[in-house]
Amino acid sequence: MSGAARRRFGLEELVAGVRAGDRTILGRAITLVESDARADRELAEQLLESLLPHGLDTHRVGITGVPGVGKSTFIDALGTRLTGEGHRVAVLAVDPTSSLTGGSILGDKTRMTRLARDECAFIRPSPSSGTLGGVARQTRESMLLCEAAGFDVILIETVGVGQSETVVDEMVDFFLVLMLAGAGDELQGIKRGILEIADLVAINKSDGENQAAAGRARAEYAGALRLMRPRSEAWEPRVLCVSALEELGLDELWSAIEVHRGLLEASGERAARRSEQHRRWMWQLVEEDVLRAVRSTRKVKVLADELEVEVLAGRVPPGVAARRIVEALGL
Repeated sequence: MSGAARRRFGLEELVAGVRAGDRTILGRAITLVESDARADRELAEQLLESLLPHGLDTHRVGITGVPGVGKSTFIDALGTRLTGEGHRVAVLAVDPTSSLTGGSILGDKTRMTRLARDECAFIRPSPSSGTLGGVARQTRESMLLCEAAGFDVILIETVGVGQSETVVDEMVDFFLVLMLAGAGDELQGIKRGILEIADLVAINKSDGENQAAAGRARAEYAGALRLMRPRSEAWEPRVLCVSALEELGLDELWSAIEVHRGLLEASGERAARRSEQHRRWMWQLVEEDVLRAVRSTRKVKVLADELEVEVLAGRVPPGVAARRIVEALGL
């Protein structure tokens, strides 16, 4: 690696580079906000504070899907369609499994062949740092940087399944769930929870011989959504059939996202949701930072190590151990 590549950028250079949409400097800025080093965190906070007034009012769209649904192909097709219409698209990933498997976003990037080469697109994974909370913090801050860099569409992909959907829902305006027709109940096991937060369900691979099955699945999911209480008074969740491979239904899908935005802006829900997300984000960071500080306190660390042994051996109840740690802090 050259000395220029290793050179540490100062605050002014980072701000200017991100605002100019320089993807190389944007990547370096995201690496900075991902760092846990104290000096890096201080610079990252200064950077985020400097860039916050310059962020675009973007489309923040969360995307999840059952295994094998074709998320990468879908994002590649939708993202390329959007850049072709003049949008600038950033793809970020929430991957709570990466500490164990290395994650799949790098593999996904090789399958997003058109977006990976597109000058108007930016693809970035978020390493988990061992916790889903760490992913959320990094992805949120990466999102703010991408918005300041002029990307007006932010697609946040959940690489894992389960809790990651809820985490992503807490940082987006619109939540899209990709499903398959006739995949079987065992494959669709995650659908019940995520249907409750879905703004739109898209039945992917609705082409060729799958069209009839996709039509039946669309009716099934539409019926299921009608039984659930809508999250918004202004929007009723919809179900569409799409084919990322054949690029069918993508215009209708994006039109639905734009209609959703217009309706929630008119009702005031969109602004209120964003404000509430930011408030929760603040307190989540407070909790994480306080817990990190507590665990790094020598007095607590020694006591916690002893109590962990007792809890693991079944000699001290977890609640009692927790109270002793809190008392050691003088609280």
